[in-house]
Amino acid sequence: MFKIIVLILLVSVAQAFSQTPSKYSVFTGKGDASSIEAIVNALEGTDAVFLGELHDDSVGHAVQFEIFKKAVEKYYPSRKVTLSLEMFESDVQIVLDEYLKGLISENHFMLSSRPWGNYKTDYRPLVELAKEKRLDVVAANAPRRYVNMVSRGGRDALKPLTKEAKKWLAPLPYAEASEAYSKKFKALMGPSPEAQMGIDKILSSQSLWDATMAYSVARSLKKNKRSLVVHLNGGFHTENRLGTVEHFLRYRKKAKALVVTIKYVDDFRNFNKARDTDVGDFVILTDAKEPRSKR
Repeated sequence: MFKIIVLILLVSVAQAFSQTPSKYSVFTGKGDASSIEAIVNALEGTDAVFLGELHDDSVGHAVQFEIFKKAVEKYYPSRKVTLSLEMFESDVQIVLDEYLKGLISENHFMLSSRPWGNYKTDYRPLVELAKEKRLDVVAANAPRRYVNMVSRGGRDALKPLTKEAKKWLAPLPYAEASEAYSKKFKALMGPSPEAQMGIDKILSSQSLWDATMAYSVARSLKKNKRSLVVHLNGGFHTENRLGTVEHFLRYRKKAKALVVTIKYVDDFRNFNKARDTDVGDFVILTDAKEPRSKR
C-alpha cells in the first residue's frame, strides 16, 4: 500500500511539473540558454549542488523536484545521492531518520520535526522520493533558538551551551561573513538607522545559519565518499557563490560546488545581465505571475 501511495504522489508531482515548462527558463550564469538536462549533466563532476530558491516559488519547487529526480535517475545507485534541506533543523535529524526508516508514522514525523508550513506541497515530494529510494536526508539548518541567541547576544552567546547542544551547530568559532557577503547583507537590510541597529549581531546569526548548513553538507560528504549532495536553501544564502558556499569550501577545500539560483521575475524568458549575471552557475527564472506557495 505504501509503495502505491508513493507512486501516486510522484506521478502527481510529475504531472504538475509537465504543466510548468512554459513557466520557467534556464540559463548559464552568463546568460546563455540552457536546460535542466545540462544542470544534471554538470553534476557529474560536482560534490554538492546548492539549489537556491525563493521559498514561496511554486514553479521553482517543481523544478527542484525535477532536478533531484533526474539526478537520482542518472547517478544512483552507482553513486550515492543525498538530499539536504535548510527546511529542517539539525536537532530533528533523529526524527527524520526514524521516519525514513519507517519506524514512525508520517503524522508523528510532522508533529515532532517542526516542518515549514509549505512542507506538504513543496518539500514532501523530495523527501518521499528519498524515502522510496532509501536515500539519506540531512536536516541541515541550525536550530532557530541558537540563531536567535546570536542575533540578540552575539556569537559569544553560544559559549555556555553544552557539548551536546554544540553538536547541532557548525564547529565553534565559525567563520565571519566575507566582506562581499557582509556588504550584500547590510544592503538588503536597508540604510535606515532602525534597520542597521544591531546589524553585526544579526549578520553573525546569519553566518551561523550559513556555516551550519555548509558543515552539514560537508559532513555528509566526509561520511559518504564520492557522493552527491543536493541541498535546498533560500537563494540569498548561496547567490554569487557567497554565504553557505564560502563556508562549505572552507570545510571541504577540494570539493566542487555548483550553484543553481531559482527566482521568479516578470520577464522570466529574458536574462537581465545587470540583475542575473553570475548569481549562480545556472540561473532558472520562473514566472512571477504563478500562484505563490503558502508558508
